[in-house]
Amino acid sequence: MADRVLIVEDNEALRVGIRLALDEAGYAVQEASSGEEAIRKLETEPCHVVVTDIRLGDMNGVDILKKAKEVNSEIEVILMTAYATVETAVQALRLEAFDYIQKPFEIEHLLHRVRTALRMGRMRGEIEFYQKIEYRNALGDDALVAESKGMREILGIIKKVAPTPATVLITGETGTGKELLAALIHFGSQRNKSPFVKVNCAALHENLLESELFGHERGAFTGAEKLRIGRFEQADKGTIFLDEIGDMSPTTQAKVLRVLQEQEFERLGSSGRSVKVDVRVVAATNKDLRIEVKE
Repeated sequence: MADRVLIVEDNEALRVGIRLALDEAGYAVQEASSGEEAIRKLETEPCHVVVTDIRLGDMNGVDILKKAKEVNSEIEVILMTAYATVETAVQALRLEAFDYIQKPFEIEHLLHRVRTALRMGRMRGEIEFYQKIEYRNALGDDALVAESKGMREILGIIKKVAPTPATVLITGETGTGKELLAALIHFGSQRNKSPFVKVNCAALHENLLESELFGHERGAFTGAEKLRIGRFEQADKGTIFLDEIGDMSPTTQAKVLRVLQEQEFERLGSSGRSVKVDVRVVAATNKDLRIEVKE
């Protein structure tokens, strides 16, 4: 069965040109000249890749992206625009657009991106399939990893906490599998199709860690030549795993606390503009934080 591609473009000449190229490449092609028509087709006909303009007469291409992901999170979306802005690009990537192509473009470039999107979509589906198998096996009543009574108790707790929105702190000595437990919590939750982002808080200096977590604006500091999306934004709708959180400075802890309480933060150099996210936090440490607080 041929891979199915939906083209959403109100410029008829461009739409027909893309369709002919995709037809010749062997794809099953659908067309829509408006956002409303595109949504109708997304709701009624299967699709693997959507190629959509950003500026449509009746709708924004980002709305098409949202709808495609709502219908089927495995649909890959390629956005086209003649009016590229940093804000639109960031929004598109946060919503998991596969690519963002500026007009005019070579048709071969678009065909290459469609092929890559299909390949990546299949790989992502396989990874998610095996991750779910791994999660079920790890948490199964007869799993080898749960032979000891202590481990069975831990996995029992994970079974209960994974489907909830609760923030989780995992404590234990280095090498005891804290990252694996964090992954099991993520893949056992409703967020399992969204990113699982890992950060080692002990591996970076305080200033570098803040940039890593929250990102920075262009010109925020010497060497910041372009906007950088931080780990919290990358983990939007998913889970962020903060390993060795006990090594984080009080200043950075305060900023993380704001994310926990308000689900928002500011990029370095942002002049007070907040970024909203929907992120679950799972943290781990090899330290006794109660003793650390007293000291």
